[in-house]
Amino acid sequence: MGLAFNRGNPADGPWQRRTVPGGHVPALEIADLDAREILDSRGRPTLRVTASAGKHRAWAAVPSGASTGRNEAHELRDDDPDRYGGAGVRRAVGSVAGELRDLALSRPWPSLADLDEAMIDLDASIGRYRLGANAILGVSMAVSRLFAQRDDRPLWAALRLPGRAARLPVPHFNVLNGGAHAHTTLDFQEFMVAPLGAPSIVEAVRAGAEVYRCLRALLAAAGHSVGLGDEGGFAPQLTHPEEALKLLVQAIGNAGYPLGDNGIAIALDPAASQFRSEDGSYQVGGERLSSSELVERYGEIVGSFPVWSIEDGMAEDDDAGWRELTDRLGDRVQLVGDDNFVTNAKLIRRAAARGIANAALIKPDQVGTVTETLAAVQACRDHGYTWMISHRSGETADDFIADLAVGTGAGQIKAGAPARGERVAKYNRLMDIETGDPGLPYGAQHAPLSDTAR
Repeated sequence: MGLAFNRGNPADGPWQRRTVPGGHVPALEIADLDAREILDSRGRPTLRVTASAGKHRAWAAVPSGASTGRNEAHELRDDDPDRYGGAGVRRAVGSVAGELRDLALSRPWPSLADLDEAMIDLDASIGRYRLGANAILGVSMAVSRLFAQRDDRPLWAALRLPGRAARLPVPHFNVLNGGAHAHTTLDFQEFMVAPLGAPSIVEAVRAGAEVYRCLRALLAAAGHSVGLGDEGGFAPQLTHPEEALKLLVQAIGNAGYPLGDNGIAIALDPAASQFRSEDGSYQVGGERLSSSELVERYGEIVGSFPVWSIEDGMAEDDDAGWRELTDRLGDRVQLVGDDNFVTNAKLIRRAAARGIANAALIKPDQVGTVTETLAAVQACRDHGYTWMISHRSGETADDFIADLAVGTGAGQIKAGAPARGERVAKYNRLMDIETGDPGLPYGAQHAPLSDTAR
């Protein structure tokens, strides 16, 4: 059933009651709430929630992951084999149209945190098994937009945390896929390019698109397939991660950009839980590696390629391996926990106390509400961790995470390749934000790079 999810303290977040010269801002009175079943980018069902309050109307669509941590909040599906192979979400839609609607319309809401807490209490299960985290998150996201509209603020401004400046993030483009996203012989799941040295988000997006184009040309010339994985990256039949890294280095050079923090660096998401065997070993390119040997392999990669970030470098339950990896490379590269953290503030704090990783991936659907997502970001801040806002492999056209990245000052986002509408929607939204607010700074706030990347 997973671990209990930490709600955080609503008073610590941006959704507490705001005072104005005449007193408190009036509570939000939700007039209507509904949901419907739609398709995500993998052709699987998800839900879209719509909410209204006075003259304002907002919607949100909920993403879904393929590579998931065991402690993620529960995604409610129908389990009806006659519809979508059991993956339908009519039950989650029913949660929104029924109990959650009744709750939302039952009284005015001083803050989103109040509503989020009430929805958690209404579900009353560990991990949101009863009403579904997908249903609850859809309501939380849609209503967060209503609060922003009521206050006449862009969503990113409404999501700002106290004491944290907004910032345009470095996009991490997943241009080459393996693992669960591609089902090829390449075990590492994501190979990303990150324009750390770009002067703006507009130029960063251009750089990502140009490298993507050059990579496609390289793959085609070498006789590789240029078919796409779940997140828009190419999915060639490679065996060793070093083969993929060499292609990225060549593509970056062919596109005319320098390597490293003054140009374009590389980020990896091996998703190590996916290639760990029952005996505790890791299977990489046909080789059987112990935790220590895998850490050594990462050390060799970091020493040879401009890699600045490694996500899920060890399996989610390999704490000893995580500590060894952190001790070995934590002062050279960003080490991001995802499957082991699942956007849970409690788990992030526990990991920090154990010396595991130095950064966290933030995915709202892993934990189930916007308030809890912000609590996870706050946990990162409290412990000196960086954080990266992330999409999922099953995405929609909803660009909520772009505003979340800017508002929380993350400095980093990954939303897939610079291709496919559901991925490009996030990057286009970031460019829109930059155009509307040209004074916002751009870039990662912390970039511990290896000697090679420098």
